[in-house]
Amino acid sequence: MEHHKLDSIDMRILAELQADGRITNVELSRRAKITAPPCLRRMRSLEKAGYIRGYHANLDARLLGFEVSGYVFVGLSSQAESDLKAFEDQVRLWPAVRECYMLSGEVDFLLKVVAKDLSAFQTFITDVLTAAKNVASVKSSLVIHATKREPGVPLEIR
Repeated sequence: MEHHKLDSIDMRILAELQADGRITNVELSRRAKITAPPCLRRMRSLEKAGYIRGYHANLDARLLGFEVSGYVFVGLSSQAESDLKAFEDQVRLWPAVRECYMLSGEVDFLLKVVAKDLSAFQTFITDVLTAAKNVASVKSSLVIHATKREPGVPLEIR
């Protein structure tokens, strides 16, 4: 990846795209206070340099039938590099797991899990996760409601 120093225009472009990935280049250029062709070139350069990793739609889980979400703390019986990698590879195959973080401290991984209902969540925990190789402990917490969900990073625009 070719990293370059970001100026205020780059930061404005990143902030606008983070807020609305479907913004048109014309509107983006207006908000960035530059013309459309250089705005598009800058956006492509930011993509190529890896600052922009992709675009996606923010879907409503409940409207799609996913009523339950929770966080699951997973402890492994071995933290050997090969065992950590094997667990990460397994997690990538589980559609219910939407996010996975390796942690330091008491537990090894934090998973964000979504399910159609409480029964499906429980089935995933008991039949899939706890049955996985090298899993020693599992503790879960259900989400009651989300107070804040901000994707990305807090960009300061000057």
